[in-house]
Amino acid sequence: MATFRKRGDKWEAQVFVGGKRRTKSWPTKAQAKSWATEQEMSLGKAAEGVSDTHTLNDVFVRYAEEVSPTKRGGEKEKIRLTALGQFPIASERLIDLRRETFEDWISFRLKTVKPSSVNRDLNLISNCLTYARRWRLMKDNPLKDLKRPTDPPPRDRRILDKEIEEILVALNYVESEPVEQKQQKVAVIFLLAIETAMRSGEICGLKPDQVDLVKRVARLPLTKNGAARSVPLSTRAVELFRKVEPWPEEGTIFGITDKQRDALFRKYLKKTTIEDLVFHDSRHEATTRLAKKLEILDLARVTGHKNLKELMTYYNASAEEIATQLD
Repeated sequence: MATFRKRGDKWEAQVFVGGKRRTKSWPTKAQAKSWATEQEMSLGKAAEGVSDTHTLNDVFVRYAEEVSPTKRGGEKEKIRLTALGQFPIASERLIDLRRETFEDWISFRLKTVKPSSVNRDLNLISNCLTYARRWRLMKDNPLKDLKRPTDPPPRDRRILDKEIEEILVALNYVESEPVEQKQQKVAVIFLLAIETAMRSGEICGLKPDQVDLVKRVARLPLTKNGAARSVPLSTRAVELFRKVEPWPEEGTIFGITDKQRDALFRKYLKKTTIEDLVFHDSRHEATTRLAKKLEILDLARVTGHKNLKELMTYYNASAEEIATQLD
C-alpha cells in the first residue's frame, strides 16, 4: 500500500509490499502517485517470485554457463549470447520487459540484418527466457504474442552441369588424373556432396573406419540434428572416395577441415563466372536428384531429416523435370 505526505515543497511517496519498502520524493503529488503505482506492481511481482533486479543479460550469462555447454555448437552459441549482451536491451530488467520492448529492438535490428538473422536471435532469446521462468526469475514470456519478421523463402538455387564443370576446372580437377592438391580434394568433396546430400562438415569429418566401400555405407556418428545416420553410397560415390586413396591411418580421410574447405572453395569460386552460389547449395541439388530415385521415407533417411516439411525445403525440382515423369 502506498502513502503520501507533503514534506517541504515535495511530495514523498512510500510503498510497502511483501516486506519490501521503497521511498522517493517528487515535485508533485501526481508524479508521486504514478511512481508509487509502478513500484507496487514491481514489488508485487517480486513478492510472487519474479526478480526485480536481474537483467536480460544476467540470463544470457547464466544460460551460457549452464545450458550452452550441453549443446552441440555450444561455443558458437556463447559467442552469440555475448554479442546479444552488447545491445541496450540486454541491460533491461526482466521485470520491465514488454512485447513493445522487443518490437522496438526488432525495428532497430532490421536496419542492419536480414529477417532470418533477427528470427534466429529471437529463437535464442526465447530459449533463454524459458529458462528464466524455470529459474523463477520471471512469470511471463514477453515474446509470447510478438509478431516476428517474415523469413525470406528458402533458397532454391540449383547447380547446373556446366557450373559444376567450371568449378572443377577452377579447382584443377580432372577425372582421369590423380588427386594430389588440396583444391582437388575440395573438388572431390563437392562432388560427393552432390552425390550423397551429405553436408560439407560431415564429409570433411569422415574417418577411414566410418566408410565401408564394400558395403557402400558411410556412418556419421553425430550429425547436425544430434542423431547418428548411415548414408548409402552409390557406385559413383565409391569411385570418388577411391580417388583419394590411400587413406591415412589416423585422422580424417581428406585431411581438410570444414573451415579450410570453405576458404578454398570461396577462393577458387571467384575464379569462375558463377554468381549467387554457396557450397551448401550442393545439398539442395543432391536432394532434388535423389528424389528421382528414392521414395520419400528413404530419402529422409539418407538426408537425415526427421521432419518431412523441412525436407521439402531442399527439394527443388522444376516443373519441366516433373513433367518428364508424367509420361
